[in-house]
Formats: sequence, structure tokens, C-alpha cells
Amino acid sequence: MNLPSTPHRTRGQLALRLVCGVAFLMGASAASAETLESALVRAYHANPTLNAQRASVRATDENVPQRKALGRPRVNAAADAGIQYQETHSPAGQTTVRSFPRGVGLLVDQNIFNGNRTENGIRQAESQVFGARETLRNTEQTTLFDGVTAYMNVLAFTARLSLNRNNIEVLEEQLRQTRDRFSVGEVTRTDVAQAESRLATARTTVAASEADLRNAIAVFRRVIGVEPRTLAPGRPIDRLVPRTIDSAVAIALDEHPAVKAALHAVDAAELQVKLTEAELYPSLDVRALASERVTGTTSAGPGVQSRNVGFGANEASTFTASAVATLSVPIYEGGAVYARTRQAKETVGQRRLEADATRDQVRAVVHSAWGQLEAAKASIVSGQAGVQAAEIALSGVREEARVGQRTTLDVLNAQQELLNARINLIIAQRDRVVASYSVASATGRLSSQALGLNVATYSPVTHFKQVKDLWGGLRTPDGR
Repeated sequence: MNLPSTPHRTRGQLALRLVCGVAFLMGASAASAETLESALVRAYHANPTLNAQRASVRATDENVPQRKALGRPRVNAAADAGIQYQETHSPAGQTTVRSFPRGVGLLVDQNIFNGNRTENGIRQAESQVFGARETLRNTEQTTLFDGVTAYMNVLAFTARLSLNRNNIEVLEEQLRQTRDRFSVGEVTRTDVAQAESRLATARTTVAASEADLRNAIAVFRRVIGVEPRTLAPGRPIDRLVPRTIDSAVAIALDEHPAVKAALHAVDAAELQVKLTEAELYPSLDVRALASERVTGTTSAGPGVQSRNVGFGANEASTFTASAVATLSVPIYEGGAVYARTRQAKETVGQRRLEADATRDQVRAVVHSAWGQLEAAKASIVSGQAGVQAAEIALSGVREEARVGQRTTLDVLNAQQELLNARINLIIAQRDRVVASYSVASATGRLSSQALGLNVATYSPVTHFKQVKDLWGGLRTPDGR
């Protein structure tokens, strides 16, 4: 049996190098290939989920000046002006009075003591800000890891599709030669049917591979923000992977943003207890008032002709100023504050349990990621050996088939085993890269800075410093 093997094997090896050597997609030149790092830079800048979380942190920053406002004076100004008409009838005649009252006033309220609600409120707001920052870090990790996964999926699925298409070419040649041999009586109709069945199955596999690749491209577009064109090979990031699983767990429990966010949530809950209890404490406020009222009148009586003297004549002016301190001592408010205080204490217990659950979850994720990384490393070693063995086996089966010692089905099975081995190796190489980033993410160290991305790092501290002490203003620091 004369089966051309070298050209197709070369194609298969070229497809295999899509992951471990050069990845070629959609016909662009390799010189302009996008790297994994540049794709992550795009995601860091443009991913809408990440940018939405940044906006959420900026919104949370505004809780601090809101809390500080409770300790600042509240100033209100008022002004009024009007006209008043009065008509009096008596035995002596009719008297008419028109007045023009007007006035201005300034009211200042300042809290002196409110059970430390202002101070504890500020501390709670700051804890919420710190928690929001850790949530942002976690979102950044998730976004970068999703970017790595999307990138490597496009590479792997492209290589797999190329191998499956190459397999169709091999099977078409196999079918052609089998039909030729059938026409001269060397094989039976069963051999032809087996070759036709295997070719039909391969075409179904190609259709499924194309669908997987289209889905991977769609995910790439959603996470990275652009369509994939030419993708360079992705490499594992072993420098961020701890040496042992024990050290990985210790780092994760100490540094993972989800754990830190949960601890800040505990702090905020504890401060809420103090804030609620403070409603039972006395409150001391000072109110200062300054006002001036002016009244201008015109009048007409018996024997007097009515005339309008206007403003400035017959005016009476009264100026009032006062400063009053008010001490309010709650005696009993129906038990609502007591109930809310008990509720806040239970919430503290809930937050602590949630922090414990978060630690357990992070620990489990580290073990899972570590296991996947070790499995991927082992799969690459066995996969390389499997590909080499399958190539040797296919070559031997073909030679034996030429002298009639093997059937067409034996050749088809050997070809399928080689295809499966190559695909398994591609998936293992993809898993090796993704798993290394997964371990880095599980330990809390997957960030733009740790990856050394060429990007201006977003700092949530900048906005916080811009707004934390503001006394007024409607524009945000970015001009909106």
C-alpha cells in the first residue's frame, strides 16, 4: 500500500508548533504577531468589567467626605420679601395700611459631640474604601487570567483545527488509495466503507473544532477588546509560582485580595456596631442665627390722603442674633436602636465566618491550581513520548500494510492515535501556560506590575487623595 506520509506529518508538526513555536492566525505575518503580554495590556486598559470596578472604587471613595461632612458646619441662608395689606373700619372712618416686610437670615448648625459617630463613620468609610481596592485587585487578577485563558484557547483551538483539517487530507488520500486497491481486488468493500466512515467522522470533528475556535475568538474579543489576528506563542510564568504548595498556600492566605477584602468587611461591620450604639449617647449641637427684618409702610385714614412712601421711608429695621447650645439625651426610643445594635453584632459574626470561608476557598483554589499545573507538566512529558511513539507505530503499520500484514482499519486506527496524541500534547501545552497563571492568581500575585506589563498602572489612591478632604464642588477630578 503506497501511503504518502512525510508531507502530512510535516503539516502536523507545523500545526503542533502553533502553541510551542509560532502561532499563525488569519493570514497575517508573524513579524507583527501580538504577544500574550500585549494582549493583557489591551485588557488592562479596555476591559469594561475592570473599568467598571475602578469606577466603583472611585464612587466608594466619596463615602469618606460624606462621613467627614457630619462634623462640619451646616450653613443655610434665607431671604424673603412681600407686601401686606390691612384695612380697618371704625365709626371714625376707614384706615388702610400697606406694609412691605422683607428680611435676610443666616443659620449655622455645628455638632460638638455625637457619640463619636463622625470619627467612627470616617473609619468605617475608609475600611470600605480599602475593601473596594482589594476587590479591584481581585477583578484585575480575574481579568488578566481570563485574558490568558482566552489567548491560549485561540492558539490551542487553531492548532487543533489545523491538525483536524490535515487529518481530512490524509484520510481523503487513504480513501482514494483504498478505492484503487478495491478496483483491482486487493481489498474488500469493507475496507472502503471503513475509510469512508473515518473520513465522515473527521469532517464532523472539523466542524466541531471550527465552532470551538469561533467561540474562543468571541471570548477573546470580549476580554481583550479586539479580534485576534496573529498570536505569538504563550509561555508559562514560572517566576511567579512558589517553589512548594505549602508556601503557595501561606502566600495566598496572607496576600490574596479576596481574603483582605473579607477582613476589611469585618472591620466595617465592627464599626457599624459602634455607630449604632452611638445613637444612645447624648448629642451636643450649637445653632447660631443672625437675621434682619425691615418693614416699610404707607397709611391712609380719615381726612388723610393715601400716599406711597416707598422703601426707605417709614421703615422699621430689626436685627436679631443668637447662639444656642442644645444637649439632647435619648431616654427611650422604643427599642429600635437596641435591636439594630444586636443586629449589627450578628452581622459582625457573619462577616467573620465569611472571612473564614474565603480563606478556605482560597486554600482550595491554590491546591486545585497547583494540581492542574503538576498534571499539565506530566501531560507534556507523556504527550511528547506519546506523539513520538504514535509516529513510529504509524510508520510501522503502514509498512506492514504494504506487504499485507495489516488491514486498512489498522492503518486508520494508527492515524487516529497519532492525531489524538498530537491534540493531547497541544492541550497539555495550553494547560501548562494557563495553570502557571492560575497558580499566580490563586496566590494573589497576578497583577500588571508583577507581570511587568508595559502599561501605566492604575492607582486608586490618586483619586482618593483628590476627594477625601473636599468641602464642595460638583465636578469629579477627571472633569465630569
